[in-house]
Amino acid sequence: MKQTIFDFRLQGSDGDTYTPKDFKTPKVLFYFYPKDNTPGCTLEGKDFTRLQDDFAALGITIVGVSPDTIESHEVFCEKQDLGILLLSDPEKVFATAMEAYGEKTNYGRKFFGIIRSTFLVDVATGDVLKSWKNVKATGHAERVLKALK
Repeated sequence: MKQTIFDFRLQGSDGDTYTPKDFKTPKVLFYFYPKDNTPGCTLEGKDFTRLQDDFAALGITIVGVSPDTIESHEVFCEKQDLGILLLSDPEKVFATAMEAYGEKTNYGRKFFGIIRSTFLVDVATGDVLKSWKNVKATGHAERVLKALK
């Protein structure tokens, strides 16, 4: 069954509110991450920022999504010099719809949280063209770019 994007309305780290139709490139790469200013999430954000021109050359905008607040996103972007848009999904509605929120296990303990996942979406149709689920932060941005070239 073909996966389609959930019709969200979320606030961005730039203060604007976004829906899937608000992006100017034909494709958007949404990457879901657990928490601002944590080691893995910082690494992933910096990697996507560093490679955003390479993604842009492919007609792809990169957007990070986490449950953190807009204020947290603003501090994260400034502190880590991130040049990508971050969306705030505090109720985890978008993450849940995309199956990027669910049960996880860490050292034998089960809990619910964001499952680090990435989705390439055709925003005109809403179709998910490619997905990477339950990924490791280290090297993820490079692997995604390589897969899309």
